[in-house]
Amino acid sequence: MTTTVESSAAAPAGVLSPRYRALSIGLVALVMLQAFEAMAVATAMPVVARELDGMAVYNLAFSATLAASVIATVLGGRWGDVRGPLQPIGAGVVTFVAGLLLAGLAPNMEVFVAGRFVQGLGTGLTQVALYVLVARAYPAAMHPKVFAAFSAAWVVPSMIGPAIAGFVAERFDWRWIFLGVIVVVIPSALLLWRGTAGRAVQEGVAAPAPGLGRKLVYATLTAVAAALIQYGSALKLAGVPLLVAGVVLLAVSLPKLLLPGSLRAARGLPTAPLLRGLAFGSYTAAEVLIPLMLKYERGLSVTAAGIVLTVGALGWSTGSWIKGRGMIGNMGALRGGGLLIAAGISLVTLVLIDSVPLAIAHVGMAAVGLGIGMLHPTVSVLVLELSKEGEEGANSAAVGVGESVFTVVAVAVSGALFTAAAQNYAVGLVFTVALALLGAVLAPRFVNSAATGTMEPTAS
Repeated sequence: MTTTVESSAAAPAGVLSPRYRALSIGLVALVMLQAFEAMAVATAMPVVARELDGMAVYNLAFSATLAASVIATVLGGRWGDVRGPLQPIGAGVVTFVAGLLLAGLAPNMEVFVAGRFVQGLGTGLTQVALYVLVARAYPAAMHPKVFAAFSAAWVVPSMIGPAIAGFVAERFDWRWIFLGVIVVVIPSALLLWRGTAGRAVQEGVAAPAPGLGRKLVYATLTAVAAALIQYGSALKLAGVPLLVAGVVLLAVSLPKLLLPGSLRAARGLPTAPLLRGLAFGSYTAAEVLIPLMLKYERGLSVTAAGIVLTVGALGWSTGSWIKGRGMIGNMGALRGGGLLIAAGISLVTLVLIDSVPLAIAHVGMAAVGLGIGMLHPTVSVLVLELSKEGEEGANSAAVGVGESVFTVVAVAVSGALFTAAAQNYAVGLVFTVALALLGAVLAPRFVNSAATGTMEPTAS
């Protein structure tokens, strides 16, 4: 079988060079639009729930999307390997647009939740297939720059998405938050399709194999388990049975979706889902607690607390840029990224002491953002480079599932610790620091290797 990845010898200077411009802009635009929707909906949801009289199922609007994306990620990864990335990307875009239409035109909350579920399917299919497209359409030397652009595509919406969504919901109609995205998604997808012309991305490189149906069943069970953990942790003592049920179900289903040995951090690729799950889980769980801490312990306004998170987003963009420019090696990005996340959260936690200047919180979040910005795209790049041909989609899907599930668990556990300790922010944040430190400790198990596909050390 001949390789379909373009030769690195022909690599141009950048992702926006004429040969790659249309493809790169289309890729980044799709990622950015899906990120904007994810960020904007959190801002608009109180308005949506009030207008549609849906406060009773408020949380389902979020958990439905998570559940669908976990299932679609598993499907999209294998689909991209076997049939090529364009089919799942096309199906994902169509499904995402259908979900936007359902949500934007929803007459009641039940239809809105269904729309959110369909959006999650589209997002899951598209995101993992985009990774396969990167592996097939760009030479390996360009992968760091492409994934740095992906990271930036998530950072920008995190800074401006909530403000835009709030403005639209208050001055116009929340429905345009969903319907308006459609106007931009379709031309972005067409631009991406145009950029694939003349590239060997139309066909798959992996042979069909049995077992996808079983994986989809396990993906569904994993999504249900994550939802049970999420709900159980929010209900205090009344939610303990749900929490226990979720953990048991997750222990059965999740190992079937990750790479063999992931939960014991086996050397090589199996460590990738665990490493990124720990880092992103730490980052997200800290972001949940920090605004509350700044508002209720130090008296900051919601806007001022949000600025601290914006500093973190800028740090993420900077970290991705540093890695994309090749200014730091893989081990430095992974281990250093974990240490920066841990150090940054520790600095922010110090603000609980009244005599500590609030500026320390800004410095800490900048460090947190810098760390996740270096680590996150590095894992994506290494997974592609160290996967055997035809396994890029399946391996990227495993990393995506691991990141989603570990993040849900991290948020749930840190919140439960915070509540159990009589709303002690330090207890919850110390847990997130421990997650980041564990990721830093595990980094060498992922990087130190030589054998492509297994990353197991080879004899010299």
